[in-house]
Order: sequence, then structure tokens, then C-alpha cells
Amino acid sequence: MQQLRVAFAPGVTPDKWARAWRERHPRLPIRLLPLEQDAPRAVLDDGTADMLLARLPVDLDSPSPLHCVRLYDEVPVVVASSEHFLAAADADTPIDLTELDGEQLVLPHPSGWTPKVEQLDFPPMSVKDAIEVAAAGTGVVIVPMSLARLYHRKDVVQRPVDLPPTTVALLWRRDADSDVHQDFVGVVRGRRPRSSR
Repeated sequence: MQQLRVAFAPGVTPDKWARAWRERHPRLPIRLLPLEQDAPRAVLDDGTADMLLARLPVDLDSPSPLHCVRLYDEVPVVVASSEHFLAAADADTPIDLTELDGEQLVLPHPSGWTPKVEQLDFPPMSVKDAIEVAAAGTGVVIVPMSLARLYHRKDVVQRPVDLPPTTVALLWRRDADSDVHQDFVGVVRGRRPRSSR
């Protein structure tokens, strides 16, 4: 392996792990590969990346089995226009889902939750575009806080919402496991150099 290629989903920030890797492995460069969308498994299957930082769920079995190390959970937030009633809500108290029952959900939520009001048929779009639509007052979008921060605009507000968190995990192919892969797992888990696994 001439370099370690680590792909990462939008909003995931691997910089501190890359710095630690460079300190420990100055002869084995690390290359960070940002993904445009959070549909990431293909970069492992086609060999574009050696490891992947992504949000679950990801198919861990097909087309080939993957190792999965859960790293941290992300708080879900609802993003709405700064003119929306949510702007008056407390920024630290999660919004109850019943308060969103009359809203249009611009992007489907991975949990399957949908407001009770009949929904418009929004075309598929990126999170960035969905936040732009929410800014226009057409609806709301629920995303992990890291994505809301990544695509923040002055004309939107974000508030925590009472939905389960999303989990960011480190993934790699089982048939490609090596000492290099395990060393990077050690880096993201905060193990010191030469500590036991």
C-alpha cells in the first residue's frame, strides 16, 4: 500500500485523525477523499478508497462483507427559514415531532418519519439544495447537526428535534484487512502508538 485512502461523508471531519496518522506514519501518506453524497459504499467496492467514514445504515454484507467500527452519534436538527415559528423555539430543547405535523418535509428522513399533513412530491436533491428550499420557506429538512453546520446559511435556523441520532462509523472491506487498517482504527479510537488492540 503506497498510501492510505480514506473517504468521508459530508459533514464528517477526519482532519484530527489525518494529523495523528501523519505523525505516526510519516512514510505512509494519507489521502482524504470527500464524498459528494452520503451513499458511500461504492468507494470501497470499486477500490477508490481503503477505508470510509460514513453514516449508518450501510449494507455491511453485500456485495462483500465490511468491518464496521461505530465512532460517534450525531444530534438530528430541523432546519427551517429564519421566518419560521421554530426560530422562536429554545435552541437547546428538542422540538417535539407533533409540532412538525403540519410541515412539508423537503428530504425524506432515513427513519421513515413523515409529518401527518399530505406531503408534496419534492424531486430528489442534495442536502445543500434541501436547506436552500427550507430557507425559501417551502418546507423543513431534518439532518444531522454536522450537515446543518456545513451548509449553514444566514436565512435559516436549526433546532434539535426529538428523533434518534445518526451514527458515524469507520468501514472497510473484510477481505482487505491489514495492519495498516488496524493502525488507522487505533488512531480514530484514540489509542497511543504501540498500545495493544
